Amino acid sequence: MLLTALDTLDAVLERHADALGTDLVPYRHHAYRVVNFCAALSAQGSRTEPRVSTPQPDALQKITIAVAFHDLGIWTDHTFDYLAPSMRLAREHLSAHGRAAWIPEIDAMILEHHRVRACRDHPGWLVEAFRRADWVDVTYGARAFGLPRSLVRDCFAHFPDQGFHRRLVQLTLQRARTHPLSPLPMMRI
Repeated sequence: MLLTALDTLDAVLERHADALGTDLVPYRHHAYRVVNFCAALSAQGSRTEPRVSTPQPDALQKITIAVAFHDLGIWTDHTFDYLAPSMRLAREHLSAHGRAAWIPEIDAMILEHHRVRACRDHPGWLVEAFRRADWVDVTYGARAFGLPRSLVRDCFAHFPDQGFHRRLVQLTLQRARTHPLSPLPMMRI
């Protein structure tokens, strides 16, 4: 069963609706797909077969907060070098909502979500599941990390792309024209 209504995610996106503009719905759909993929991957744990289920409440809140802010700096700070602005926004949110203790984990989730190789620095945290979930979405499931193809298909059917991936390509090309030596500053090896 897909997660389709998360109050925290919807509230954060609504607060930033003006900055997101016409990208609000595509970003919302991307966020919901990543939440669903991350929930399934975090439930998978060390098992080979993923189990699609809702994570524990704190874990789901961490995933929700990280996903709400992970790319948001693109729009709020008008930059494709958006990891630091996205982390700043998440920290402000966490501090304002009495969750400052979560800042290191949420920072790591945002900072490492475009890492190419597995992140093994914090095995008890959701960093690796979040990284994989974003890759599942960005690659349309070509990198599925063991998730059932039906889950990927269902997520894209319920939360269609609506130009999100095309927008990422546009932003990448804009960045490459203005910063040819640093076209993808968010990438980590």
